[in-house]
Amino acid sequence: MTNLYAAVLRLSRNDVKTLKITDPYSLHRVVYDLFDDVRSDQQKQASLPSGILYADKGGDFNSRRILMLANRPPNLAPDHGEVECKTISAAFLQHSRYAFEVVINPGRRDKQTGKIVAVRGREAITHWFIERAETSWGFKVNPINLQIEKMAVQTFKKDNQIVTHGSATLKGELQVIDREHFNQSFRQGIGRGRAFGFGLLQIVAI
Repeated sequence: MTNLYAAVLRLSRNDVKTLKITDPYSLHRVVYDLFDDVRSDQQKQASLPSGILYADKGGDFNSRRILMLANRPPNLAPDHGEVECKTISAAFLQHSRYAFEVVINPGRRDKQTGKIVAVRGREAITHWFIERAETSWGFKVNPINLQIEKMAVQTFKKDNQIVTHGSATLKGELQVIDREHFNQSFRQGIGRGRAFGFGLLQIVAI
């Protein structure tokens, strides 16, 4: 198993201003600039995963914090902001139960049109997440303490197109039912929109 690196980027109010972080696309650019670009143009077009996941934890008037997980270490001395990094031990992914938090972009493919349709509403998102966890992500969710903390819509402009993502922050407890699938879910993230701050499983062993 290749190494995994957990890192945190801390930005002051001044850093955010200098880096021109105004929307999810500009934050994506700042995060990706911290890592060596290891994919060819063909691999990018074929949607090969970047090996980078992140979650914007927000902050207050003075600062902002972004959690990152990658298959390579970030630049530890960027021009703006501070980066801390540590290697994740193999033992970290060997527990059977974890408390988790994840920002997810809930969507399913319409069988008729083949298009991705957003899943909306607390109940629908809860059902969708519980079902997908068991069928695709290698873990089972405890429905009793599953919470949807925040629902929002993320929009930004990319190459003269408006991109829209539905967003839901979920917290709860999970039990690993398929170790290989679960490890892959942690390494590669879950759901869609992973290049824009979705899908990073933030977990703590119980």
